Formats: sequence, C-alpha cells, structure tokens
Amino acid sequence: MPLKFDITLTAEDMYRFNMYQTYSGFHGWFSIAFSILIFVVAGVTRGKIEAAYTALYIVFGIVFLVYPPVSLYLRSKRTLAMSEVLRGTLHYEVDEEGLHVSQKEESALLPWEQVYKMVATKHNVLVYSSRINAYVIPRAQLGESYAALQTQAAAHLPAYRLKMK
Repeated sequence: MPLKFDITLTAEDMYRFNMYQTYSGFHGWFSIAFSILIFVVAGVTRGKIEAAYTALYIVFGIVFLVYPPVSLYLRSKRTLAMSEVLRGTLHYEVDEEGLHVSQKEESALLPWEQVYKMVATKHNVLVYSSRINAYVIPRAQLGESYAALQTQAAAHLPAYRLKMK
C-alpha cells in the first residue's frame, strides 16, 4: 500500500540538513578541532606573548566556531527564498517502485535501487540520491507516517544504506 504525505520545507529544516551535512563529515569536525586548538594555544601562550596576539587567537577561535553555523543558516534562508519549488508543498508517495515526489504538474521518481542512503536524524528524514543531494523530510510533518516509511525503507534497502531508528 503506497504511503502518501505532503511536506512544506522551512528555513529551519534546510538549516538542520546543512548542519548535518557539514558536521557529520570531516570539514565540520576539523573546524571544531581547529577552534579548540586555537583556544588551547591562546591559553598556553597567555602572558608569554603580547596580549593582542592572545586576543587575536581567541577571536580566530570564535570565528572558526561560529562562522560555519551562521553561514549555513543564512545560506538555508537564501536557498529557500530563491527556490519557488522548495517553498511550495511537495507531495510524496512511497511505494514498491520508490519515492515519487510531485508538485503541481512536475513529478520525479527516485527508484529504491538509486537511493544512496536513508538517514533519520532527530528532526529530519534524509533520503540521499547521491553523497550530497537529499530529499529533506521533516519528521514533525511526517507524524504517524514515520513508522510506515521506516518499514518501506527496510523492505527495499540493504541495511548498510538505512539508518533509521
């Protein structure tokens, strides 16, 4: 039996997706580790070098820690504002073939064989069609359909491509 639901994305949904993309990979962890290293250097060199350099280390640490999330939030808002497709309501139908997504007269099919992976985070279900491209499905809008989606995915995807609890 096909599972049908409608989704309307918000800037917050896009932001959470972008944060997951960034901080689940090397780049995100590197920026955090680099910030910590800069703070450690600032603490170790405090009093041994001019105060201006220590302050500069602290400023760089804060920039490396704060800049990525802020830029991701602004990018999410801009992406949603510029894309009429993302602002509109997307109709999803999940069946034996795969994931059908439609909006007005346009439609697309992502067959199960082409699903790169499917991941459930605290707030979103991400259906990846490649390493970087994903359909973002807010869990709050899925409601009761989450369990049915999980069952459908488990029936059609190998375990290593499915991360849903």
